[in-house]
Amino acid sequence: MPTPSAPVVPPLPYTPDYPIRTERLDLRPVLHDDFAAIHAYQRRPEVCRYLYWGPLDEAGSRDSVAAKTTRTTLRESGDYLQLAVVVRETATLVGDLTFVWNSREHRQGGIGYVFHPDHAGHGYATEASRALLALGFEELHLHRIQAELDGRNTASARLLERLGMRREGHLRENEFLDGEWSDEVIYAMLAREWRAQREERARQQ
Repeated sequence: MPTPSAPVVPPLPYTPDYPIRTERLDLRPVLHDDFAAIHAYQRRPEVCRYLYWGPLDEAGSRDSVAAKTTRTTLRESGDYLQLAVVVRETATLVGDLTFVWNSREHRQGGIGYVFHPDHAGHGYATEASRALLALGFEELHLHRIQAELDGRNTASARLLERLGMRREGHLRENEFLDGEWSDEVIYAMLAREWRAQREERARQQ
């Protein structure tokens, strides 16, 4: 039996066709002018509670935003895309996303997200994160995409489950954060699971 060939991945460098548009949102590169909107949630302790950074003062957020503005193109394994999430109707920045191309050879990627809590409850994080999965599976032809989170972050876990991602691992006390040991939980989705989910959504429309 012949060995199946791996899908062709886009040539590097790869830059998405910005903005990435969803039903209600525009996902675009972060701009220096986004500082005030991003600092508004990066400075909040409840937003940063389960993250590896923050809360950030103004200088920290300026450095963060400056770094994000450079992450618009994938050139090699390990590169990031960082995208502002903007509600199209109001032009309001409500959060930002991270997409990492973990391995071109093994077709692996990862996603992350941070949103302003004042805009919770509208489904923006789910809608935006689903667009990242589409980018990874449909544009980059990845085989697997995963997300890692603090085991205490139940809200993030629920978001990943709404996306249809599967809980794959629970690493007990593998990280020391904010003066205490914390667990890490891993969620993931395979390309064939994404295709099945997409087909099911199409049947329901």
